[in-house]
Amino acid sequence: MIRVVVVDDEALVRSGFELILNASGGIQVVATAEGAQAADVIRREHPDVVLLDIRMPDVDGLTVLREIQTLPEPPTVAMLTTFDTDEYILTALRSGAAGFLLKDTEPEQLAQLVRTLAAGGVVMSPKASRALLRSHPGVAAPQDADVARVGLLSDRERDVLVLIAQGLSNADIGTRIHLSVGTVKDHVSSILTKLRVSSRVQAALLAERAGLLSDDGAHTAQDNGR
Repeated sequence: MIRVVVVDDEALVRSGFELILNASGGIQVVATAEGAQAADVIRREHPDVVLLDIRMPDVDGLTVLREIQTLPEPPTVAMLTTFDTDEYILTALRSGAAGFLLKDTEPEQLAQLVRTLAAGGVVMSPKASRALLRSHPGVAAPQDADVARVGLLSDRERDVLVLIAQGLSNADIGTRIHLSVGTVKDHVSSILTKLRVSSRVQAALLAERAGLLSDDGAHTAQDNGR
Protein backbone atom coordinates (compact mmCIF):
# COMPACT_ATOMS: atom_id res chain seq x y z
CA MET A 1 0.00 0.00 0.00
CA ILE A 2 1.42 3.38 -1.05
CA ARG A 3 0.90 5.94 1.72
CA VAL A 4 0.20 9.48 0.49
CA VAL A 5 -0.17 12.87 2.14
CA VAL A 6 -1.84 15.67 0.16
CA VAL A 7 -0.90 19.22 1.13
CA ASP A 8 -2.93 22.08 -0.34
CA ASP A 9 -4.59 25.21 0.97
CA GLU A 10 -7.81 24.44 -0.93
CA ALA A 11 -10.14 21.95 0.74
CA LEU A 12 -11.67 21.01 -2.62
CA VAL A 13 -8.29 19.98 -4.01
CA ARG A 14 -7.44 17.96 -0.90
CA SER A 15 -10.76 16.13 -0.86
CA GLY A 16 -10.74 15.56 -4.62
CA PHE A 17 -7.26 14.02 -4.66
CA GLU A 18 -8.12 11.93 -1.60
CA LEU A 19 -11.27 10.56 -3.23
CA ILE A 20 -9.54 9.71 -6.51
CA LEU A 21 -6.48 8.07 -4.98
CA ASN A 22 -8.32 6.06 -2.32
CA ALA A 23 -10.55 4.61 -5.03
CA SER A 24 -7.64 3.54 -7.24
CA GLY A 25 -6.44 0.46 -5.34
CA GLY A 26 -3.06 0.05 -3.69
CA ILE A 27 -2.93 3.72 -2.63
CA GLN A 28 -4.11 5.24 0.64
CA VAL A 29 -4.24 8.93 1.45
CA VAL A 30 -3.30 8.74 5.12
CA ALA A 31 -3.72 12.47 5.76
CA THR A 32 -4.35 15.83 4.16
CA ALA A 33 -3.07 19.14 5.47
CA GLU A 34 -2.66 22.84 4.85
CA GLY A 35 0.80 24.36 4.74
CA ALA A 36 1.18 25.31 8.38
CA GLN A 37 0.48 21.77 9.59
CA ALA A 38 2.18 19.93 6.72
CA ALA A 39 5.61 19.19 8.19
CA ASP A 40 4.18 17.89 11.48
CA VAL A 41 1.64 15.71 9.66
CA ILE A 42 4.34 14.26 7.40
CA ARG A 43 6.59 13.48 10.37
CA ARG A 44 3.72 11.70 12.09
CA GLU A 45 2.39 9.72 9.14
CA HIS A 46 5.66 8.68 7.40
CA PRO A 47 4.14 8.72 3.88
CA ASP A 48 5.83 7.30 0.81
CA VAL A 49 4.66 10.17 -1.39
CA VAL A 50 3.70 13.78 -0.68
CA LEU A 51 1.73 15.87 -3.16
CA LEU A 52 2.63 19.40 -2.12
CA ASP A 53 1.04 22.65 -3.27
CA ILE A 54 3.82 24.99 -4.38
CA ARG A 55 1.89 28.18 -3.54
CA MET A 56 0.09 28.49 -0.20
CA PRO A 57 -0.75 31.67 1.73
CA ASP A 58 0.49 30.62 5.17
CA VAL A 59 3.59 28.46 4.57
CA ASP A 60 4.64 28.03 0.95
CA GLY A 61 5.49 24.68 -0.56
CA LEU A 62 9.20 25.41 -0.96
CA THR A 63 9.52 26.00 2.79
CA VAL A 64 7.73 22.73 3.53
CA LEU A 65 9.86 20.90 0.95
CA ARG A 66 13.11 22.10 2.50
CA GLU A 67 11.91 21.15 5.98
CA ILE A 68 10.89 17.60 5.12
CA GLN A 69 14.07 17.05 3.08
CA THR A 70 15.90 17.10 6.43
CA LEU A 71 14.00 14.05 7.70
CA PRO A 72 16.05 10.85 8.14
CA GLU A 73 13.97 9.13 5.44
CA PRO A 74 12.22 11.89 3.48
CA PRO A 75 9.26 10.94 1.30
CA THR A 76 9.16 11.44 -2.44
CA VAL A 77 7.64 14.85 -3.13
CA ALA A 78 5.87 16.16 -6.22
CA MET A 79 4.78 19.78 -6.33
CA LEU A 80 1.20 20.72 -7.23
CA THR A 81 0.62 23.81 -9.35
CA THR A 82 -1.99 25.35 -11.61
CA PHE A 83 0.59 26.99 -13.90
CA ASP A 84 2.73 25.33 -16.58
CA THR A 85 5.37 28.03 -16.12
CA ASP A 86 5.27 28.47 -12.33
CA GLU A 87 8.50 30.31 -11.51
CA TYR A 88 9.03 28.23 -8.38
CA ILE A 89 9.11 24.86 -10.15
CA LEU A 90 12.79 25.01 -11.12
CA THR A 91 13.69 25.92 -7.55
CA ALA A 92 11.61 23.02 -6.26
CA LEU A 93 13.27 20.55 -8.63
CA ARG A 94 16.71 21.79 -7.61
CA SER A 95 15.67 21.45 -3.95
CA GLY A 96 14.83 17.79 -4.26
CA ALA A 97 11.29 17.56 -5.63
CA ALA A 98 10.74 14.58 -7.93
CA GLY A 99 8.64 16.53 -10.42
CA PHE A 100 5.41 18.43 -10.55
CA LEU A 101 1.75 17.78 -11.32
CA LEU A 102 -0.77 20.22 -12.67
CA LYS A 103 -3.86 20.31 -10.49
CA ASP A 104 -6.03 19.55 -13.50
CA THR A 105 -4.28 16.21 -14.13
CA GLU A 106 -6.79 13.70 -15.45
CA PRO A 107 -8.12 11.47 -12.64
CA GLU A 108 -7.21 8.27 -14.49
CA GLN A 109 -3.58 9.46 -14.74
CA LEU A 110 -3.20 10.59 -11.15
CA ALA A 111 -2.89 7.15 -9.55
CA GLN A 112 -0.32 6.00 -12.11
CA LEU A 113 1.77 9.11 -11.52
CA VAL A 114 1.69 8.48 -7.77
CA ARG A 115 2.85 4.89 -8.37
CA THR A 116 5.74 6.22 -10.45
CA LEU A 117 6.69 8.58 -7.64
CA ALA A 118 6.54 5.75 -5.10
CA ALA A 119 8.90 3.74 -7.31
CA GLY A 120 11.46 6.54 -7.05
CA GLY A 121 10.71 8.32 -10.30
CA VAL A 122 10.02 11.79 -11.58
CA VAL A 123 6.78 12.91 -13.17
CA MET A 124 6.45 15.90 -15.44
CA SER A 125 4.47 17.09 -18.43
CA PRO A 126 6.79 17.59 -21.43
CA LYS A 127 4.67 20.53 -22.59
CA ALA A 128 4.94 22.14 -19.18
CA SER A 129 8.67 21.50 -18.82
CA ARG A 130 9.38 23.08 -22.22
CA ALA A 131 7.25 26.09 -21.34
CA LEU A 132 9.05 26.36 -18.02
CA LEU A 133 12.50 26.33 -19.62
CA ARG A 134 11.42 28.89 -22.24
CA SER A 135 10.22 31.19 -19.45
CA HIS A 136 13.74 31.34 -17.98
CA PRO A 137 15.91 32.72 -20.83
CA GLY A 138 18.55 33.86 -18.34
CA VAL A 139 19.80 30.29 -18.01
CA ALA A 140 19.99 29.66 -21.77
CA ALA A 141 23.80 29.45 -21.94
CA PRO A 142 24.23 26.84 -19.19
CA GLN A 143 21.36 24.86 -20.69
CA ASP A 144 23.08 24.84 -24.09
CA ALA A 145 26.32 23.59 -22.51
CA ASP A 146 24.46 20.89 -20.59
CA VAL A 147 22.49 19.76 -23.64
CA ALA A 148 25.66 19.69 -25.74
CA ARG A 149 26.99 16.93 -23.48
CA VAL A 150 24.25 14.64 -24.78
CA GLY A 151 26.38 14.52 -27.95
CA LEU A 152 29.07 12.71 -25.96
CA LEU A 153 26.82 9.67 -25.56
CA SER A 154 27.15 6.63 -27.77
CA ASP A 155 24.13 5.51 -29.79
CA ARG A 156 23.41 2.78 -27.24
CA GLU A 157 23.69 5.23 -24.35
CA ARG A 158 21.25 7.57 -26.07
CA ASP A 159 18.83 4.65 -26.42
CA VAL A 160 19.16 3.93 -22.70
CA LEU A 161 18.71 7.62 -21.83
CA VAL A 162 15.44 7.79 -23.78
CA LEU A 163 14.14 4.67 -22.02
CA ILE A 164 15.11 6.09 -18.62
CA ALA A 165 13.08 9.20 -19.42
CA GLN A 166 10.14 7.05 -20.54
CA GLY A 167 9.91 5.54 -17.06
CA LEU A 168 11.59 2.16 -17.52
CA SER A 169 13.56 0.51 -14.76
CA ASN A 170 16.95 -1.07 -15.46
CA ALA A 171 15.35 -4.49 -15.79
CA ASP A 172 12.73 -3.19 -18.22
CA ILE A 173 15.39 -1.40 -20.27
CA GLY A 174 17.37 -4.64 -20.48
CA THR A 175 14.31 -6.51 -21.72
CA ARG A 176 13.47 -3.82 -24.26
CA ILE A 177 16.91 -3.66 -25.89
CA HIS A 178 18.16 -7.17 -25.05
CA LEU A 179 20.86 -6.35 -22.51
CA SER A 180 21.65 -7.76 -19.08
CA VAL A 181 20.75 -5.67 -16.03
CA GLY A 182 24.45 -5.36 -15.24
CA THR A 183 25.17 -3.95 -18.68
CA VAL A 184 22.30 -1.48 -18.35
CA LYS A 185 23.68 -0.33 -14.98
CA ASP A 186 27.07 0.24 -16.61
CA HIS A 187 25.42 2.33 -19.35
CA VAL A 188 23.47 4.35 -16.76
CA SER A 189 26.63 5.06 -14.79
CA SER A 190 28.40 6.19 -17.97
CA ILE A 191 25.46 8.40 -18.95
CA LEU A 192 25.41 10.17 -15.57
CA THR A 193 29.17 10.70 -15.73
CA LYS A 194 29.16 12.08 -19.28
CA LEU A 195 26.18 14.35 -18.62
CA ARG A 196 27.68 15.50 -15.29
CA VAL A 197 24.46 14.85 -13.40
CA SER A 198 23.90 13.02 -10.14
CA SER A 199 20.56 11.33 -10.77
CA ARG A 200 18.39 9.79 -13.43
CA VAL A 201 15.87 12.58 -12.82
CA GLN A 202 18.39 15.18 -13.99
CA ALA A 203 19.39 13.00 -16.93
CA ALA A 204 15.74 12.74 -17.97
CA LEU A 205 15.38 16.51 -17.89
CA LEU A 206 18.40 16.83 -20.17
CA ALA A 207 16.86 14.27 -22.53
CA GLU A 208 13.75 16.46 -22.71
CA ARG A 209 15.75 19.61 -23.32
CA ALA A 210 17.78 17.87 -26.02
CA GLY A 211 14.57 16.97 -27.87
CA LEU A 212 14.95 13.21 -27.46
CA LEU A 213 11.42 12.60 -26.18
CA SER A 214 7.99 12.50 -27.74
CA ASP A 215 5.97 15.68 -27.73
CA ASP A 216 2.82 13.89 -26.56
CA GLY A 217 1.73 12.89 -23.10
CA ALA A 218 3.48 12.95 -19.74
CA HIS A 219 6.80 11.24 -19.39
CA THR A 220 8.20 9.63 -16.29
CA ALA A 221 11.73 8.80 -15.35
CA GLN A 222 12.35 6.04 -12.85
CA ASP A 223 15.23 6.26 -10.40
CA ASN A 224 15.23 2.51 -9.76
CA GLY A 225 18.32 0.38 -9.76
CA ARG A 226 20.86 3.16 -9.85
